[in-house]
Amino acid sequence: MESPDLARMRESYARDGLAETAAGDDPLNLFGRWFDDALAAQIHEPNAMALATSTSDGHPSVRIVLLKGVDESGLTFFTNYESRKGRELESNPRAAAAMLWHPLQRQVRVEGTVSRIAAADSERYFHSRPRGSQLSAAASPQSSVVEDRAALEALYADVAETYGAGEVTRPDHWGGYRIEIESIEFWQGREDRLHDRLLYLRAGTSWSRTRLAP
Repeated sequence: MESPDLARMRESYARDGLAETAAGDDPLNLFGRWFDDALAAQIHEPNAMALATSTSDGHPSVRIVLLKGVDESGLTFFTNYESRKGRELESNPRAAAAMLWHPLQRQVRVEGTVSRIAAADSERYFHSRPRGSQLSAAASPQSSVVEDRAALEALYADVAETYGAGEVTRPDHWGGYRIEIESIEFWQGREDRLHDRLLYLRAGTSWSRTRLAP
């Protein structure tokens, strides 16, 4: 296989910039406006975010998850608590996340502490999911080794048979986490790689804002 010439892969950025006056003092308001822009641009799965966790001794891992809620408390996503990410968050309850909306030449980065959301909120979301997704959550030993695809499908079939046409019970090991935002950075691509980067840091009930060099 011939290696691609990655050094020559380059795209110019030429969209409007991000000035402090336009950004405002409230990063959650700005996040909402940017997310609305991503929706209007019909970006595929605009709520996809890369979630980075690490073990207690600093070994990192990253994967894509779907953002399912955002408010003053932080960003919410759902997973199996016994998965690799779940185990790492139990031993080291901190995470970083990044969302890229490439057609808009925008990126958002978040860092903060992580905690489980209330069981009632996990229950509510679980039962809003398609039935097949509920069965998969109940059947899959996420991040564990399985013999092959057939073994995984057999687990699903067993769970589907158990519940029949009845309501699927949310497993105790499945639910939501919330990243309680301590810092959030907005990145806007600019010409000549002189990008705009605005960093907000939580200061009690308010935020401080600084500009970072690209």
